[in-house]
Parts: sequence; structure tokens; C-alpha cells
Amino acid sequence: MKKQCLTVKTKKKRKYNSYEGELTKAPADLIKRNFHALKPNCKWLTDITEFSIPSGKIYLSSIVDCFDGLIQSWTISNQPNAILVNSMLDNAVAQLNNDETPIVHSDRGAHYRWTGWIDRMEAFQLSRLMSRKGCSPDNAACEGFLGRLKNELFYN
Repeated sequence: MKKQCLTVKTKKKRKYNSYEGELTKAPADLIKRNFHALKPNCKWLTDITEFSIPSGKIYLSSIVDCFDGLIQSWTISNQPNAILVNSMLDNAVAQLNNDETPIVHSDRGAHYRWTGWIDRMEAFQLSRLMSRKGCSPDNAACEGFLGRLKNELFYN
């Protein structure tokens, strides 16, 4: 290719990143990478991932239960906005029994730091935990699910 002066044109891909700086004080990470739960609906992990499809980008928001890896709730949207995460949380909470109040662990994305999400978590009496900044292993079980999902169903 060098001899023929041929080059491959590639489109520079910009990965999705929801981090917008320290908007509000982040709660501590009390899970400390212990992704095991003794019963359902004790520990939930949540995150957003991006899929590039021919018509554009879509975003998947999901909640994974640490007890059995079950997906409690998920939503898809063409924009990574508050409606995406709020509807996902509302659907997950609707499945809870009255005595269940799981802790919800997320990364430090803006969706989990804005006052609307915080107010919603307080209204549902759910505890918030967050990963350390830039430390994806702190949310490894959710990241692992999203990675497997992409590898097995999206990338073939």
C-alpha cells in the first residue's frame, strides 16, 4: 500500500462520555467491588452504553441485579438524556416489593449526578453509590454485562 500511495480513510470515532465534571458531591463507593448479594433486589448496578448503527447512535440504559445478574429494567433512546435513565429507574422500582430498597451503584455520569435523579432516588428511598472518577472496575459487573451484550448480539 505504501508503494502505491494508498491509505485507508477512517472516520475518527468519538466514544460516548457522560462525565461533565463534579456537578454535585458524589456519594461514597460502599460496594468496593463486592458485586455479590445474598438475596434479590439488594444491590443494583446501572450504566449507559452507546451503539452506532447505520441510522445514527442509540443509547441503552440498564439496571443489573447483583444477586443473579438479572436485568431488572432497560430503556433505549436516540439521546442519552434524563428521560432515558428516569424511565429505566421507574420501571425497575415498579417491580419491587414494599419492603425492598436496593442500593443503586453507578459511575459518575451526569445522568446520575443531576438533581432530578437524586430527588427520584430519595423519593423511592433508594441509596446511591458511585464509582471513583475514571475507575470502570468499580462498576465492573455492569460494564461486563454491557460488554458481553455488545460482543454476543451486536458485533457478532
